[in-house]
Amino acid sequence: MEGVATGRIRKLSAHLVNQIAAGEVIERPASVVKELVENAIDAGATRVRVELTEGGIELIRIVDDGSGMTADELPLALASHATSKLREEADLDRVGTLGFRGEAVASIASVARMSIRSRTKDDESAHEIRAEGAETEPVRPASGPVGTVFEVRNLYFNTPARRKFLRTATTERTRCVDWVRRLALAHPAVGFVVEGEGRRMLDVAPGQSPRERTLAVLGKELESQLVEVTWDRFDDDRGVLIWGLAGLPAIARATASAQHVFLNGRWIRDRSIQHALREAYRGLIEPGRHPTAVLMLEMSPTAFDVNVHPAKLEVRFRDQSMVHQAVLRSVREALQRADLTPTVLSRLGKDRHAGGDGILPPSVPTPARAWAPTGSAEALRDALAQGPEVLGASYTEAKPASVGSPVPMPRHEATDSMGTVRRADRVLQVHNSFLVTQDEHGVVIIDQHALHERVMFEKLLARVTASGALEVQRLLTPAVVEADEDVVSRLDELGPLLERVGVEASPLGPRTVGVHAYPSFLQSRNVEPDEFVKDVLERFARDGVSPDTEEALHEVLDMMACKAAIKAGDALSDDEMREILEMRARTERSGSCPHGRPTTVRLTIAELERLFDRR
Repeated sequence: MEGVATGRIRKLSAHLVNQIAAGEVIERPASVVKELVENAIDAGATRVRVELTEGGIELIRIVDDGSGMTADELPLALASHATSKLREEADLDRVGTLGFRGEAVASIASVARMSIRSRTKDDESAHEIRAEGAETEPVRPASGPVGTVFEVRNLYFNTPARRKFLRTATTERTRCVDWVRRLALAHPAVGFVVEGEGRRMLDVAPGQSPRERTLAVLGKELESQLVEVTWDRFDDDRGVLIWGLAGLPAIARATASAQHVFLNGRWIRDRSIQHALREAYRGLIEPGRHPTAVLMLEMSPTAFDVNVHPAKLEVRFRDQSMVHQAVLRSVREALQRADLTPTVLSRLGKDRHAGGDGILPPSVPTPARAWAPTGSAEALRDALAQGPEVLGASYTEAKPASVGSPVPMPRHEATDSMGTVRRADRVLQVHNSFLVTQDEHGVVIIDQHALHERVMFEKLLARVTASGALEVQRLLTPAVVEADEDVVSRLDELGPLLERVGVEASPLGPRTVGVHAYPSFLQSRNVEPDEFVKDVLERFARDGVSPDTEEALHEVLDMMACKAAIKAGDALSDDEMREILEMRARTERSGSCPHGRPTTVRLTIAELERLFDRR
């Protein structure tokens, strides 16, 4: 073919092979930091120091106190696919270390100027080896303590085309620090220090508990915003053990970058787990927002395959469905145990406290099995058995506000002189829109429409789930819906979904639809058939949601609940106000409407004291 170089097949040089591998594994300075720090952890280090110059572009120095390497092993460390972590083919099915391919050091050396100084506890002195691109110097004696020092200088000095794709020093430095934070969360027994440009960016002591390490990295100020996640279905060769922290809806983010999942101490990306998280928070956060979560999974090495991605960031589970269900149920149960009612002041300052679109301050990492120094499933079980005071969960024993009853309030007149405040035994209605009561924590303020919408949604969902469809009332004459042709054209596709929620409709023309049957529930709430059906058709035509998914069903039920719920501006009788409070106590997830907005906020006693300068 014209323009394509052809020739005889020949074997590539070892140096070129390593450079190709470097392009897959060593994308930037952060990749170097990740690989070499993981090696230090695999070598049993208890302290790791990372030093950066120009964000790691000019210099990365990593010092550890691990087991070290002998003089004979140093040349092998620079050889492609030489490793101490695999012995035979069967070992690939039970990889228990962070690194195992034996390609990282050789790949780094092929695109940088590298030196390795190392000493084992049995050696009287250290030894050093240097490499620059394809050239390697002989091993020579050196001085130094037990452990290893890697120096990587002038990354991509011999491949300038790759070097020009690196970002600014500040950006590259941030990515390097993020990776060390992730590994620090994964291994609380190991101390980590990161320094660069004359300042220290991370300093965590060795031997910390899981609670101490997690809060040291995430930030102590977030402790009250995180709930503990636990799951124990693990044995020697199947099942999964989970520990983690899930953020309250108030600290959801605009992106999924604050979701962090570790498997046996390895940070991974997995779409199924991300989907499970979204489902666990469905209806608790607003559309377009993403939950904050750090999840640490422990599984048998035979239950997944880590050898599917050059940088080992993705895995393949033997039983993906089991993992998905475990994450979904463990996070959902943790949220059900928690009091999710946000405080007034936190809502007013939510943009400031939410931490923006990225990682949690200071640059939230990703955790790993922060459960014990040994990082074993047995150690995690021991920690779980000691209770929440060990793991630092703020809400493990908390009773959801929705299952408690408001504290009774004095009886007053039903209406004030302005007609804007109505009073019942336990609740006030303000401006015919908000209900105000109290609980043991302070003043509780409820959006009457949002709460009633959640109640209606849960009732509708329960009915559809139990019977497969809603009760239907046939219309004497069809209600006529007028809509654009492209909207009407989706009717056949939406038919099964509409029937499931009690709507029977058919085209009457290219721009008209006839509604022949309608949910009795909406009829009783005076929701007009033509208005509702038109809104459904237009919503699905606009958003392009597939109608055969649970998401689509929830969308329609949410629309029904929104139209049927009491509205802002509706005056409620004393009995109606008390009934709404009782509904709140009986309804799951009553703290938010189906759209994820809060139905309830609390002005705590502490906040009241602050507002009145009492503290």
